[in-house]
Amino acid sequence: MKKRNLFRLYIGIILVIIYIPIVLVIVYSFNQSRLSAMWNGFSLHWYRELFRDRSMFEALRNSLVLGLLTSLSSAVIGTLGASGMARRKSSAAGKVTEYLSILPIMTPEIILGMTFLAFFSLFALPFGMVTLVIAHTAFCVPYVYLLVKARLAGLEKSYIEAARIMGASDMRAFYDITLPLVLPAVVSGMLISFAMSFDDVIISVFVAGVHTNTLPMKIYSQIKTGITPKTNAMCTLIFVFTVIMCLASAALARQKRNK
Repeated sequence: MKKRNLFRLYIGIILVIIYIPIVLVIVYSFNQSRLSAMWNGFSLHWYRELFRDRSMFEALRNSLVLGLLTSLSSAVIGTLGASGMARRKSSAAGKVTEYLSILPIMTPEIILGMTFLAFFSLFALPFGMVTLVIAHTAFCVPYVYLLVKARLAGLEKSYIEAARIMGASDMRAFYDITLPLVLPAVVSGMLISFAMSFDDVIISVFVAGVHTNTLPMKIYSQIKTGITPKTNAMCTLIFVFTVIMCLASAALARQKRNK
């Protein structure tokens, strides 16, 4: 009984630590004062200011496009890489290749940012959305790769062997057997990649260039002049949208289980 109460207390403390900052951001988005740390009455002023700010929504659009392109490219590269490595027999070269493939998630982002900056400068690539997608894909691929690889390790090899016995080619067996079975891992990897790309600041600062701005970069740049509750309002809208999507996903999953 004591262990159960201690566990509940521990979970409660963790939830409070996580959600109190989010609650404060939401509350101060309705603050009339310009200073986020000083409450001066309820107001929707900063929401009206937010919807007049085209640059903020342009940065949000860039972040959404960047996250979508990054998650899609990471899913393709990570899934194909994991499937190819799963077919190879264990060897020293294979292990070295696998270690190198997950190296980006273990490297500090500032090092990756400087590396990408030097690489793109060497090949004279114009900085913008293209360089952002390439850089974000490079550090998001390992998330998809690791999840798909773990899923492939638990699959029954007999399914693929049966498909080949029935005359299916390797490509046909992959699309009809392997891909549907690993699809949950692929989707999970895509969601992680989208979140990591949408949230990134450090690497984006190095490779975004002058004319391309993302929402995290926009918010980070406001630190110099002072963050207003307008930023809190944007964060509140994103949080509410995320909660709605999670609730909708849970409702759809429950509906499928009841069928």
